Amino acid sequence: MNTAEVLADAFGRVQEVVHAAIEGLSPEELEFRPDDGANSIAWLVWHLTRVQDDHVADAAGLDQVWTAQGFAERFQLPLGEADTGYGHTAKEVAKVRAVSADQLGAYYDAVHEQTLSYVRGLDEGALDRIVDERWTPHVTLGVRLISVISDDLQHAGQAAYVRGLLQRR
Repeated sequence: MNTAEVLADAFGRVQEVVHAAIEGLSPEELEFRPDDGANSIAWLVWHLTRVQDDHVADAAGLDQVWTAQGFAERFQLPLGEADTGYGHTAKEVAKVRAVSADQLGAYYDAVHEQTLSYVRGLDEGALDRIVDERWTPHVTLGVRLISVISDDLQHAGQAAYVRGLLQRR
């Protein structure tokens, strides 16, 4: 396997977990929170997708799918268009609601496709490019992509866990 294939495989694994977590759920089930301070499946999947969209688009020099493909308008969330959910309070988490599993999955899949299109063209040398100088040490493309994959898998796993709790109710 080359670098591009490894990255594509990792992002593909995220997609599998995301779809398993949301498939067939109603908007009410997507919004279920085990308690008032917990994250819903809708928020977890929206957030992981927004972060991936934001970070990959920035690194690739592309427009974010969220705005370029009209998902921000379709979701109509009472949040800023640039909001990714990072640092959200419990009240802000509750604002991510009234989306369907199909709508959430369509946004994730569109981001996934843009991500795959980008990573499939990368070689090992590309991973050393600095993409963020706000950190010490500076963040390379390779570190950024692994960070996104790690964050995505954690949140997708959390969404799967919440689905399990939902099904036990």
